[in-house]
Amino acid sequence: MKEHPDQPAGAEKDRKFVTALARGLDVLRAFEPRDNLLGNQEIARRTGLPKPTVTRLTYTLTKLGYLSYNKELERYQLGMGVLALGYATLANFGIRQIARPYMQDLAEEVNASVALGARERLSMMYLDHRRASGEVTLRLDIGSRIPLATTAMGRAFLAALPEVERGYLMTHLEKRTGPEKWPAVRRGIETACEQYATHGFVTTVGDWEKEVNAVGVPLIETTNGDVFAFNCGAPSFLLAPDRLESEVGPRLKYLVQNVQAAISRI
Repeated sequence: MKEHPDQPAGAEKDRKFVTALARGLDVLRAFEPRDNLLGNQEIARRTGLPKPTVTRLTYTLTKLGYLSYNKELERYQLGMGVLALGYATLANFGIRQIARPYMQDLAEEVNASVALGARERLSMMYLDHRRASGEVTLRLDIGSRIPLATTAMGRAFLAALPEVERGYLMTHLEKRTGPEKWPAVRRGIETACEQYATHGFVTTVGDWEKEVNAVGVPLIETTNGDVFAFNCGAPSFLLAPDRLESEVGPRLKYLVQNVQAAISRI
C-alpha cells in the first residue's frame, strides 16, 4: 500500500488499526471523477496493492454495494453505496450552503469559476463549484481533485497551516513531485505563503495549467480548526495577472470574510 500523509506513523503495527479496511478504502479512492470503469490491474497500479489483494477487495466491495461490476468488460465502477456516503458527507458541510450565494455572485461579477474545497491526501477536493452564466468554463465539478502543490486553492490551504503541519505535508509533496521538479514547486509554495501573509490571498499564473490563472484564499473554522480554501479561476485571457491582484484577490478575500462572519452567527 502506498504511503500517504493521512496514514498514522506505524499504523500497520498498531493493533487497533485495521489494515484490511484501510486497503479497501484505498481501492475506493483509486476512482476519480474522470474514470468510467477500472479493472483490477489498473486499481493495483494506482494503489500499490498486489493484484490478488485487489481482486479480493473488489469482490467484497461489490457484494456490499460500494462497487458495481461490468461482466462484459470485466471492470468496476463506483456503486450506489459510495454515492450515499458522499451525499451524507456533503450534507453535513454547512459551509457549502452558507457560501453558495456569495460564490455565485462573485462568479457572475468577474466572469469566472469560484470553488470551495478541502484537502484529500495530497489533493484538494471540490465541495462546491459555481460558474458564471456566460463563462468559458473550466471543466471541474463537485468531487473533482486538483493538486495541492501547484494550484491557488492548494497553496492557500498550505499557507494557512501551522508551520509544522505544512512542513509535514511538504515532505510528502516532495516525494510525490520528485527531485527534478520539486525546487520550483517548493519556491511556488513559499512565494504563496509570503503573498498570503502580505495580501491575504495567493495567486497562480499558469502554475498548474499553462493557460489558467487563479486566486486562492483559505478559511479556518474557529470552532474546530478545520481549514477550507476557496479559489476563483478562469482562462488567462479572462484573468490577467494584474486583474488577479487588483480586483479578484481582494474580492475573494471579502467573500471569505463574509462567509466566516455568517458561520460565526450560527
